[in-house]
Formats: sequence, C-alpha cells, structure tokens
Amino acid sequence: MSGAPVPRSGDIIPGSRGVHKLGGMTIDGQRHHGPEGNGAHHPESDEQQPVGEVLGGDGEYPNGNEHPHEKQRGPVVLRRSRMGEPTTTDQRLLDSRGPADWVHTDPWRVMRIQAEFVEGFGALAEVPRATTVFGSARTPREHEEYQEGVRLGSALAGTGSAVITGGGPGTMEAVNRGASEAGGLSIGLGIELPFEQGLNPWVDLGVNFRYFFTRKTMFVKYAQAFVCLPGGFGTMDELFESLTLVQTKKVTKFPVVMFGRSYWRGLYEWIRDTMHSNGKIGDQELGLLHLTDDVDDAVRVVEEAYAAWDAAH
Repeated sequence: MSGAPVPRSGDIIPGSRGVHKLGGMTIDGQRHHGPEGNGAHHPESDEQQPVGEVLGGDGEYPNGNEHPHEKQRGPVVLRRSRMGEPTTTDQRLLDSRGPADWVHTDPWRVMRIQAEFVEGFGALAEVPRATTVFGSARTPREHEEYQEGVRLGSALAGTGSAVITGGGPGTMEAVNRGASEAGGLSIGLGIELPFEQGLNPWVDLGVNFRYFFTRKTMFVKYAQAFVCLPGGFGTMDELFESLTLVQTKKVTKFPVVMFGRSYWRGLYEWIRDTMHSNGKIGDQELGLLHLTDDVDDAVRVVEEAYAAWDAAH
C-alpha cells in the first residue's frame, strides 16, 4: 500500500467497491489516514468507479465536488444559503447609481469633520511659532487699516513668527501680504462661505475648512498670541472666544491685543465699566486685554508673552 498514488476528487479508484469518502476517507469500511487518505487500491476487485459519482450520490458535496461553491466578501467566505449577495463590495463602491441621502447624515458629517482635523493637523504640525491675527474681510486696500495690517505682518515676520489669518481679503490679506513680502511664513485658514470666499494671493500655506469649530481649533493650537484688528461679527466672535480660552486656562501665556484704539475704545470701556464694575469679570480677566495703536508695542507684547510661554515649556 505504501507508495500508492493518492486519489483526488474525480479520480478512478480501482476496486472501490463500498468507497464512501475522500480526504481522511474510508475505503471499503477501513479509515486510511494521511493528508488526503493514502492507500487507494483494494485488492479484491479491479472494478473501477468514479469517485465523484459516489460522493455526489449521498449529497454530502454539492455537484459531486468536495469543494462547495463559495463567494468571497473580502476576508469572509460565504457558502450555500449565504451566497445570496449579487454584487461585490468593489462594485457597490464604484457604482454611482443609488440614493445619495447618506452624505447628508450625521455619521458622514463626523467623518468629514475628522478629515478636516487630520488635514489641518498634518498641514500645520511643523509650523514654527506663530501669531494669529483677526480682522475684517471688508477693509479696502487704500484704507489706513490695510496699511497697518501690512506693517504688522511684516514686523511679526521680522521676529521669526509666522502669521495665521482667516486667509480672506481686506485686513487678513494685508497681514498675509506684509509677512510674505518680509520673507516670513504667511498662513491662511479659509472657511466655506456664501460670500467673501477664496484665499488671498499672499497666502503661502493655506487650508480651507467647512466647519468654523475645526478652523478655530487651528487658530488656537498653532499660535502663541492673538492680535485683533478692527472687524465685524467674525472678529468679535474670535476675540471673545480667545478671551474665554485664556480665562478658563484652556490656553496659557496667551496675550490678546486689541489693535486700533479709536475702533476698540468703546468696547474696552464697556468691558471695564460694565462687566468689570458689576463683578462679572475680575481684575485678572480685564488684564488679559491690551489696547494699542502702535505696531511696535503690539509686537513687544507678543514677544514678551512668547518668551514667558517658551520658558514654561
């Protein structure tokens, strides 16, 4: 028996009277071991019978084959009644037909939000120390506020600080322009809006966002100071969110400069004479604000705060 050929499905086995199984099979009532059931010849008969016919007769293997039909779904193997899927995963991915409502559901939005954080972190991870500058998108280029923005951006770049703006036109463009022309790193973080859209031409590194909260995280995470030039609701939102983060110690050693005395004086006085006088904020919170008209003074505040931040880290 040793050295006999190993039978396989569909082979003819001489003298296979009473053959029942292959593959750890029983031949003539005796079990033969081995990887595929060594020993395929029975000495009593030379009668030949197709193995496939015998196996198919008892219904144990579909279609007379010991390997049943199957369908693969990635690493998953489906057989018999589980084979009902008429398409493949790739086909469903690449087929453009079907409803698209799922792209407007919250689970899909979560994936988009996650992707924005990943893109933002990846793009800005190696940015050197930076100052975030807020300001109006509606400041015309011939306005003095625009010129102040250019000077501020240039002065910050001169200290080795990158500048981060909202990437839009107006004051944001002015600051980006000043930094870029001075050889500094000019960063713009844009936002999807029905108006005032698109990054200005002076942005060297730009990232566009769908969601305000993702963008705001980047404004804070990669900066060591905030400077607020005159602006509208967006600038107000960014100013007070910055103050709240500093007040609640979500960020530390973080100056907030209000640049433009004539523009910010009314708000500053209201904070001092109403909020502070009524005990809604304390001396320490009021001291978070620095009001100035001077570019050099604003840069000094930023530099001193950065030195303190660097020493603490």
